[in-house]
Amino acid sequence: MSMQLHDFENSFQQKVDAEIKIEPKDWMPEAYRKTLIRQISQHAHSEIVGMLPEGNWISRAPSLKRKAILISKVQDEAGHGLYLYSSCETLGITREETINDLNSGKAKYSSIFNYPTLTWADMGAIGWLVDGAAILNQVMLCRTSYGPYARAMVRICKEESFHQRQGFDILLTLSRGTDAQKAMCQDAINRWWWPSLMMFGPKDSESTNTDQSMKWKIKRKTNDELRQQFIDMCAEQVKILNMHLPDKDLKWNTETQHYDFGEIDWSEFWNVVKGNGPCNKQRLEARRKAHEEGEWVREAAAAYAEKRKSRASAGNLEAA
Repeated sequence: MSMQLHDFENSFQQKVDAEIKIEPKDWMPEAYRKTLIRQISQHAHSEIVGMLPEGNWISRAPSLKRKAILISKVQDEAGHGLYLYSSCETLGITREETINDLNSGKAKYSSIFNYPTLTWADMGAIGWLVDGAAILNQVMLCRTSYGPYARAMVRICKEESFHQRQGFDILLTLSRGTDAQKAMCQDAINRWWWPSLMMFGPKDSESTNTDQSMKWKIKRKTNDELRQQFIDMCAEQVKILNMHLPDKDLKWNTETQHYDFGEIDWSEFWNVVKGNGPCNKQRLEARRKAHEEGEWVREAAAAYAEKRKSRASAGNLEAA
């Protein structure tokens, strides 16, 4: 029996190595399935929870155009969550189970969404930095080994690139405005820079999942590789804004052809991940409340679907 399992595992790894997508009905190691459920559900939760800090600013956006763009962005994020929940369901877990794990606090979502949005400039910083970091992670996932996840990411990445441009445009407008607007722009960059670097996860030396995920080609680059790529990108883009990144150790290294940067406060990262961030309780409470208040909608939709099914069955019997 163990020999047969070994043969299955070898066959599975050969498919992965040959860049053949793993599909829902294919044999896969249980650890592979569980890793995907954890990662995809966490990704889905992050899209849904990520609507909360931005939804706050829809009514306070400075123009009708900005309101419409922000509404569109929040709608995109809701759609991303639904794509990802659907992808997760192909692994044999129900959407109800994944959402219950979020509401109970068992499942995690990106720690970045546990920070408050204090000014309009934060909408720009989230778009440029948070969505920019997300894109680097997600472009890689378009080539992930699990087929349904990879296909969902193609659509998501196209929309995320719009989100990043929208955020940079907000900051660019502020950077060319009054002294107060410039100060607001710099303040938002200062507050969101370090949490954005934490989005890539812990250092490779402390990441318990990276090596296995790389072997299975769930991930294509390590946390530290992606973080370095993000820093190199932002260090150049911030010059266009005529602003600066809040890191006194940031400087170009001619030998490595990358930017050196200061030490991340990992104690803050782990504190937020463990549920002690500025808005952890607020975000989770908002999701629980929405889930409870939406119960009647789910029940009505289920009743309507059952009614249509019964009518269709009755129609088929009459036709017969």
